[in-house]
Amino acid sequence: MLVAVVFLLGVVLGGLGTYLWGQRVWGMRSGPRSHAQIVADLTRELELTQEQQKQLSAITEDTQAKWRALYSPLDAHREQIREQSRERIRAILTSDQQPKFDQFMQRLDEQRRRDAAR
Repeated sequence: MLVAVVFLLGVVLGGLGTYLWGQRVWGMRSGPRSHAQIVADLTRELELTQEQQKQLSAITEDTQAKWRALYSPLDAHREQIREQSRERIRAILTSDQQPKFDQFMQRLDEQRRRDAAR
């Protein structure tokens, strides 16, 4: 049980560290940037013409569609791994901890859905 707790803490702290490093050092935002954000940022930075904006918009839409097509088949497998992990974590928790864990995971899932909608 101690090994599982240490592993879980490692995962959480590793994720947090990566996130903070990305925020502070690389200026990364949480979640992927939307098509509109990319076009707006490049339009402002590069002073794109209307025609260039249209072309850029088409390029970014096409690219995002290709990324979605590439990763879409992995969604079911990723969800299966996520559920297996949660079941294993729930198994090490007390009956008092399990509802709290479920609430935590629900908040995490809601945040992930909001991020995906952007």
